[in-house]
Amino acid sequence: MHVRKLACVMGLAGVLNLGARHAASEEPPDGLPSLAARVAVATCATCHGPRGQSVQPKFPVLAGQHANYLLAQLQAFRAQTRGDPDAIGYMWGMAGPLSDELMGALADYYSAQTSRRGEQGDAAQIARGRQIYQNGDSNAGIPPCAACHGSGAAGTDTYPRLAGQHVQYLLKQLRSFQNNMRNVAIMHGVAKGLNDADMRAVATYLQSL
Repeated sequence: MHVRKLACVMGLAGVLNLGARHAASEEPPDGLPSLAARVAVATCATCHGPRGQSVQPKFPVLAGQHANYLLAQLQAFRAQTRGDPDAIGYMWGMAGPLSDELMGALADYYSAQTSRRGEQGDAAQIARGRQIYQNGDSNAGIPPCAACHGSGAAGTDTYPRLAGQHVQYLLKQLRSFQNNMRNVAIMHGVAKGLNDADMRAVATYLQSL
């Protein structure tokens, strides 16, 4: 079995155990925040890194992400309504045993972590990506990303923080929006107008923030 898959299976077993212990009593003795921190360190960090600072470009940075957005995604994973490849391969199973209360505590834990600036890429790509992100491309029917995610890509409670996110992860999600594996109408409308070069430029710009 692939090492990362094995780690996720072992992590899932830990989540199941913690979830069962949480379900057995209304509140763990040391509180939900402490339980969430233990789950984050013992399980989530395998893919998302210590305190949500992912160093694996396939897996998103969670540090500094908005709590409401994180909670909505965890609920979508558990309900199996978010359908991108890694949601199906990893997160459907990982989120399955989590209660709403523990999901909320995990979302609060990650939103409280300090975000960091991402790696810098090709300057020309960053410039092109900034242009599309801030102003859109009227010829291709692409609205400015900043209209929802903010001029600095810090996001809101409704729209995710994109600043500092990995290029590989962003590309994977944009392609999932394009083909409706992630069935989000507004993002399908944005992503369908992006060619591969412009998609990579936007992702490179966002990672640089």
